[in-house]
Formats: sequence, C-alpha cells, structure tokens
Amino acid sequence: MKILTIIARILLGLAFVVFGLNGFLHFIPGPPPPADSPAGQFFAVATATGFMKPIFALQFIGGLLVLLGIFVPLGLTILAPIIFNILLFHICMVPGPKEMMPGIIVAVLEVFLIWRYWPNFRALVQR
Repeated sequence: MKILTIIARILLGLAFVVFGLNGFLHFIPGPPPPADSPAGQFFAVATATGFMKPIFALQFIGGLLVLLGIFVPLGLTILAPIIFNILLFHICMVPGPKEMMPGIIVAVLEVFLIWRYWPNFRALVQR
C-alpha cells in the first residue's frame, strides 16, 4: 500500500505542477474552447481578468508539496477546492465522459491520498 501511495502522490503532484506551470509558461498548446459556448466565455473572462493566475500558482504549490512528499496534507488541502472546481466546470459546462476523465482521475487520486493521510484530517470532522 505504501508503494501505491507514493505512485498516487507522484501522479497527482506531477499533474498539478505541470499544469500549474503551464498556466504561466504556456508550453503545452491546447485548442481554446469555442467562444460561443459557456465554457469558452467563462475561460475567456477568467483568463482576461487575471483570475486564473493565483489558481495556477496554487496548483503549482499544492502539486509541489504533494510531489515532494513534504506537507502532503497541506498540499492536498490546497488542491481539494481546485479539483472540486475542475469537476464542477466539466459537469456544468462541458459534460461528457471523455472531457471529464482527467478531472475524475485527479479526484480519485485526491480521495485515495486523503484516505491514506486520514489521521492528519480526522480532527477536521470531529466535534
């Protein structure tokens, strides 16, 4: 189980480090969403206003903490709302199993790692 935890940590951390950096450096080209769709309009506004810059920074920081194995619970806590918003974005604006797969994968990795680090989170759900 320890090896599976390390693999999950590396996969989740690497994904967010790479895509967090990509938000600043743009080294992974991708087609823009159609401008006439709600997803395209949302992303255009979020990008133009600078709303995405702190999110990319938090993706990088949270991913780095998880990837390096230092302060993993803090990294998971930073990434949890980002993953929730990724899933919510795809459910509301770009529904479809193919489009949702990356969000589902990172959500499963996140939940697995929270389960593995549960003693660090237990106090959050106790009275």
